[in-house]
Amino acid sequence: MKVEDKKVVQFLYVLKDEQQKVLESTDREPVAYLHGYNNMMAGLENALAGKAAGDKFSVELAPEDGYGERIEGSVQRVSVKHLQGARKWKPGMIATVETEQGARQVTVIKMGKFMATVDSNHPFAGKTLTFDLEVVDVRDATGEEVAHGHAHGAGGHQH
Repeated sequence: MKVEDKKVVQFLYVLKDEQQKVLESTDREPVAYLHGYNNMMAGLENALAGKAAGDKFSVELAPEDGYGERIEGSVQRVSVKHLQGARKWKPGMIATVETEQGARQVTVIKMGKFMATVDSNHPFAGKTLTFDLEVVDVRDATGEEVAHGHAHGAGGHQH
């Protein structure tokens, strides 16, 4: 079965920067997404299209196909209570913040007692990235997954 619209795709990945430094990886727990529903960055979804379970390959994504270009001056002050992911924060750490568009990763620039200054660019924005991918499984999406617009179950959305 090939990766195409209305298929749930499970894959493993290792993400590297321009210097081949590993930025993140799946550690044997596949990510699942519903293909064709904008649940995955466009460059990655395009690279996975037409692949099948067992396929292993690498793809290099320019910033515009990955996490986007950096937007200079994209700095905000947020209440420390909104930073998720650690108990004690220091400049340079990556935090998750819930926004109207969903969860976003931000980089802490400066910490105060009650407020933090954060860079709201994604930490990988502006970088050319290499994804080493392995397609683990491809299956037909259920009617409920198509109606909800995302994959359910292991590696996908949990209700």
